[in-house]
Amino acid sequence: MKYGFMKVAAVTPEVKVADVDFNVESIMAEIDKCAAKHVKVMVFPELCITGATCRDLFLQKTLISSALDGLKKIKWHSKDVDALIVVGLPLKKEGKLYDVAAVINRGDVLGFVPKTVLSNHGEFSDSRWFASGEEIMGYVSFDGDEVAIGTNLLFNTETVEDLVVACEIGNEPALAETPSVAHVQAGATLILNPQATAEIVGRAEFRRNTVASLSGRLTCGYVSAGAGSGESTTDYVYGGQRLIGECGEILAESELYGYGALVSDIDVERIAAERIRSSVFDAFEDDDYLRLPFYIKSEDTLLDRFYSKTPFIPCPTCVRGDRMKEIFDIQCMGLRKRCLSAGVKKLLIGISGGLDSTLAFLVAIHTADLLGLSREDVIAVTMPCFGTSERTHNNAIKLCESLGATFKEVNIKDSVLSHFKDIDQPFEKHDAAFENAQARERTQVLMDMANQCGGLVVGTGDLSELALGWATYNGDHMSMYCVNGDITKTTVRAIVKWYADMCDKDETADVLNDIIDTPVSPELLPPTEGEISQKTEELLGPYELHDFFLYYMVRFGFTPAKIKYLARVAFKEEYDEALIEKCLGTFLKRFRTQQFKRSCLPDGPAVGTVGLSPRGGFMMPSDAGDWTK
Repeated sequence: MKYGFMKVAAVTPEVKVADVDFNVESIMAEIDKCAAKHVKVMVFPELCITGATCRDLFLQKTLISSALDGLKKIKWHSKDVDALIVVGLPLKKEGKLYDVAAVINRGDVLGFVPKTVLSNHGEFSDSRWFASGEEIMGYVSFDGDEVAIGTNLLFNTETVEDLVVACEIGNEPALAETPSVAHVQAGATLILNPQATAEIVGRAEFRRNTVASLSGRLTCGYVSAGAGSGESTTDYVYGGQRLIGECGEILAESELYGYGALVSDIDVERIAAERIRSSVFDAFEDDDYLRLPFYIKSEDTLLDRFYSKTPFIPCPTCVRGDRMKEIFDIQCMGLRKRCLSAGVKKLLIGISGGLDSTLAFLVAIHTADLLGLSREDVIAVTMPCFGTSERTHNNAIKLCESLGATFKEVNIKDSVLSHFKDIDQPFEKHDAAFENAQARERTQVLMDMANQCGGLVVGTGDLSELALGWATYNGDHMSMYCVNGDITKTTVRAIVKWYADMCDKDETADVLNDIIDTPVSPELLPPTEGEISQKTEELLGPYELHDFFLYYMVRFGFTPAKIKYLARVAFKEEYDEALIEKCLGTFLKRFRTQQFKRSCLPDGPAVGTVGLSPRGGFMMPSDAGDWTK
């Protein structure tokens, strides 16, 4: 499948208890619907061929035989279906009855996976009818074939690299050590869970948390299909909850009490990359496992999976505020510890009226509060020069006044002009030297002022700028402690917005909102008719695109082609393919050539799983070749 995506479905068919003919027709109808959507792995509920609530009817020979006949129909119906299909039924072997999942591919039953844990509480009376399959391994005759049976079955295909499928049944995921642990250690990347657990208050949330937790700690995909409301309601109601998870994230979830297929796309390539990176468990080759091949075509399909345009920022607004506060607290606590260790009582920050210096200033203010210092011990220095606009200059002043910091202004025009004279730099030549001389002069002023008062220079540069190398080497690139270095531009904007929304001073909120609305600019070139002339996103492209590229390249090691594909999915209504491709080219070139700046970054707190610190983030040689080809 293209870029490692595998379309999967958790399916709850309409069933009637002990009516095998009806149930089989319902299952086959759902198989056909899934096949039309190019689903390659389909999971049906536990005991769906008979219904899970037959109780003592499971002891009736007629029902057991009918279930096998029903499986034969499903088997032959699937002959031309390009998918791996899992259905549940009771199966007799050597005088015992087992609750099994039958794994079918293109008209063949590849194996039977028995349930191992039989409960006797609540709605669970499994051991009254079924034997545990924990010890069973071998073969069983079915429809003229000898079919493998056991919990030690793995299913793999050559057409999808790294796709290895295993099953666990019913409430087995709730065990302290689930069967999926051994499956994953033996190489499984996708766990299928046919289940039939009733609805009681809180259980839907428990299942959701279980799928998220298992897929996260085992670094795998997880598909769970629950028995639906057609089951008997003599004592309990069944909700048909369907869940699809991957690496700790719920990709899709059905509403309760419905029928049909829940479809999403598992990224097998991502799972494999995560396992290489994290090594959360020690994989082993277990000779007790039987690996059974299956075949599915390799084909491209449209994704049924959502990709956020802002992967660094939670999508649900209900949790976004908590995440912004968590990041802000990490920044403040990191700066607090550094102040205590260095024994400093003054914090200096260059404040421009832009987003990055605003966030760093807010962090400095609250760090002073944590340290029991006066807010006047935060010295905010604005250093206007050729490109400073009236809007940003005024916002810097208003912000400092509203929060009670010490405000100082040092106009650096004369110093920079003197420097131009020293190095024979024409004022009319607006090149890198023209721009960088201003940035380095500002850093020199801050460092010298910090020496005067025994203070600490707080850095303002963010993760997006570091990724693009959009910083002056030994200029704004340098500080004594950088609080924004692990935070992308889109996240900086979101934190400042969160702060504006929660602060209790209208004048502070007003200036913060105006800063958010101000175009991002280093303001190193003279304004045009009083307006900012140098707009970063017009030069480099939208930061939300660059942050998207950064996340998927550094976090998962995806190829440029896959990153472009995902960007087209996420931004299909915002940007055309030509712009995405152009911006990705810019990002890759600048990321590769600007590593030398990232190799000597000041200290600063990590806040997420994507970082570029040379001490604990993404580490690469400054002179590496073009590995992005």
